[in-house]
Amino acid sequence: MRGEVFIPVSKFKALNAELGKKGEKMFANPRNAAAGSVRQLDPRVTASRPPDFFAYGVGRVDGEEFSAQWEVLEYLRRIGFRVSPLIRRFKNIRDVIRYHDEMKEERDDLDYEIDGIVVKVNSIAQQERLGVISRSPRWALAYKFPAREEFTRVNGIRVQVGRTGALTPVAVLEPVQIAGVTVSRATLHNEDELRRKDVRIGDTVVVERAGDVIPEVVSVIKSRRTGVEKEFWMPDRCPVCGADVLKVGPIVRCIGVSCSAQLKERIKHFASLRALNVEGLGEKVIEQLVDRKMVSDAADLFFLTNSDLMRLERMGDKSAQNILTALEKSKHTTFARLLHALGIRHVGEHTASLLADKFNDMDALRAARHEDLIRIPEIGPEVAKSILLFFRQEETQELLEKLERAGVRYEKKEVEGAVEEERILEGKTFIFTGRISMPREEAKSIVERLGGNVASSVSKKTDYVVAGEDPGSKLEKAEKLGVKVIDEEAFREMVEGV
Repeated sequence: MRGEVFIPVSKFKALNAELGKKGEKMFANPRNAAAGSVRQLDPRVTASRPPDFFAYGVGRVDGEEFSAQWEVLEYLRRIGFRVSPLIRRFKNIRDVIRYHDEMKEERDDLDYEIDGIVVKVNSIAQQERLGVISRSPRWALAYKFPAREEFTRVNGIRVQVGRTGALTPVAVLEPVQIAGVTVSRATLHNEDELRRKDVRIGDTVVVERAGDVIPEVVSVIKSRRTGVEKEFWMPDRCPVCGADVLKVGPIVRCIGVSCSAQLKERIKHFASLRALNVEGLGEKVIEQLVDRKMVSDAADLFFLTNSDLMRLERMGDKSAQNILTALEKSKHTTFARLLHALGIRHVGEHTASLLADKFNDMDALRAARHEDLIRIPEIGPEVAKSILLFFRQEETQELLEKLERAGVRYEKKEVEGAVEEERILEGKTFIFTGRISMPREEAKSIVERLGGNVASSVSKKTDYVVAGEDPGSKLEKAEKLGVKVIDEEAFREMVEGV
């Protein structure tokens, strides 16, 4: 089942008061406190905190069938989970808008922080028809409240360089409290946005936390200008490595091949949780490794020794050994994680997974043509171009060879399932309902490996309904539509020996 962990405002204040008494670092806001609590490696620390939980959905349920989102919530409430008391059902969008406006007025009276409401299609059959894009369902919509805003002064503008070389102007602000968080920096996005808003050093500006999270300069209060404000111009060379910059569309990029700012960000990404997940390799360690020229790319991490790490500031023998152990562990990964870790432009976690499902290994992907890539759903010409450009670079070849020498290995998948002669279920759609002896994921994997698809709702396009014990409403619907119904034994015979 699925839901959200949060810390009530009243309990957050009590937690911070307790931390303050002990002389420990206090949390900035309830959101950070909740996130920090669930990320603890020691469950005793989590247990000492006051997190709460609202359930809002299910991942998998055996022995139950649902036709509506409301039924899911009723079920979760019935079996003992807390469900938000503010959930409502509406028949038209006007009532949804009215409710949104009501909650906007009441949000400050709640004992937990919210930044909007989530509007969902109630019918699960319609949810399945609408589907999802990447991780975003088409049947759910975040309807945000207007962001909280405050006034402050721009004391300066700095330029940050990201891992793709993008130069981003950032406003250095007179610190201001917004929704319980002290904000001292805010993104200005890019040069075009900087010019459009006409932000100058010394200006009084309106700052908001977009989605109650990311600080952003919204507008300038030009009536407060005194004439001493200074315009800011983006540099014509990279502020970190001094290389030339190139403007493509609204984005200014450093084209230096050895830019340390890009290298730091690339290595941070490479070692991050959703990439190779190198525990203990934090931002400060990476910055020292790059500044001391101990690494020139991510692959160099795997050639570090204990004595290398011991040269870093505040690094003990145990910490150094922990990092080496984590690096050794990270050598055994999946193709999707490794692709994500490489930091190919436009290739995030989801796109890396799509590529790993299509291509068996790095060699197959490197040999792919533009037309091969754009045939993959959700991969368009721009993404395909970026992938091809990445693998054409000599630096990429050197990095991949070095990773192989270091012993980085990944699990390989069969390319799009079984070999051609085994795809006996090509184009067939299956539904599983009721209890069967094999795990649902295993049954689904068999069907997909043999070229078929597994859906979750019965329609005229369904070819087979595999009915186990207590099959529920899907069986009735299949019989009404004349869809062929088979039992588990017949399904096993169908796929036996393949």
